[in-house]
Amino acid sequence: MREIILQTRRLDLCKIGEGDLDAHFEGLNTPATMERLGGVKTREELAEKHEKTRQAWEADGFGFMLGWERSTGELVANCGVKRVDNPNASNQGDHEIGWLVRETKWRQGFAEEAMRSVIDWAIDEIGAPYLVALTSERNVGSWKLMEKLGMERRPDLDFTDPAFDPEDNPTIQYSLTPSQWEQHK
Repeated sequence: MREIILQTRRLDLCKIGEGDLDAHFEGLNTPATMERLGGVKTREELAEKHEKTRQAWEADGFGFMLGWERSTGELVANCGVKRVDNPNASNQGDHEIGWLVRETKWRQGFAEEAMRSVIDWAIDEIGAPYLVALTSERNVGSWKLMEKLGMERRPDLDFTDPAFDPEDNPTIQYSLTPSQWEQHK
């Protein structure tokens, strides 16, 4: 049984469970979906990410979730809030939001729908003093959604990540305060 954390109009956002690896590996781990996110992961890498996420939930009381479309039962998204943990980032420990959406569901509003719920949760329930989101300049869809959500570009937080190809560097960041969110939503 999935543990539902948040519900949107179309999605159940659930903690990542022990039995979710196959659906995640097959549905969200595609070359197109992962193109700007470091590439397709092996089963072992994805299993490690799932375990790290479960540990974050234990330690922090929040983390990333899987988004299941209620009408179809299909896995549509991976999204949530976590601590910035990239060793190259100057703002490690900040509350980071992020998302990815199944390629067959792109441009249908799932990312925005999920992230509006995640931002409300991060600010109202978790008590994040501000949120950041990380991407690359080439990931236009990602930073355009950040701007649509009212986030502001933070070049002072950019960093180079050697785990990514040169064309996907630097990693750029956007931020959002609770007051900015209240004014924007």
